[in-house]
Amino acid sequence: MKSGVPKGENCLVDMDSKAGDLFSAEPADAAGSGGVVGNLPLKELDGLWLPKGLSASVAKEWFDRRRATIRPWAGFVDHRKFTKPRNFGELCQRVVRNFDTYNSNYTFIFLGLILYCIISSPMLLIALAVFVGAFYIIHLKSLESKLVVFGKEVTGPHQLGLAGAVSFPVFWLAGAGAAVFWVLGATMFVIGSHAAFRELEGGSEMEELFMEPV
Repeated sequence: MKSGVPKGENCLVDMDSKAGDLFSAEPADAAGSGGVVGNLPLKELDGLWLPKGLSASVAKEWFDRRRATIRPWAGFVDHRKFTKPRNFGELCQRVVRNFDTYNSNYTFIFLGLILYCIISSPMLLIALAVFVGAFYIIHLKSLESKLVVFGKEVTGPHQLGLAGAVSFPVFWLAGAGAAVFWVLGATMFVIGSHAAFRELEGGSEMEELFMEPV
């Protein structure tokens, strides 16, 4: 009677293959997970406090692209190129064309005004530190386990909103609202004045070309 149980060499081969299957699952899982430090996967540690879609490489790429398209600052502030528009039509043409020509310059002026406003107000620096710290802690908690507020999972954009809500009292005490209006007002004045009074690239010939009736 044949029992169906493998004997001899067949038995050894069968047991070796099963042992290989048994112990090969764990290394495969470990390799697939990319390793774990504590409760956090290593792939999560690469962008620990940044939400999905944001990274240092993306910010650097945006910054480099803007810097590469900056017009020379010497020509940007050349006082000989500033004249009064002859009429409202020429004013509109200058604003539209100069916004397109000096877009990157205007962007860095806006960022410079924001930086100046922050540096000149210690309370705003404290408020920003509270915001960044709150967002960092919330993001760490969400990596360890799902963070649920009022029955809903807190995702990346919601984490920013929650951090903003936590730090809102500090921003209010720091007068962030007045700072925002100051930055917007200063930006509109500086950039608007430059765009309105700066002659178009190419001089008066270019402006006359745009002003010719069709």
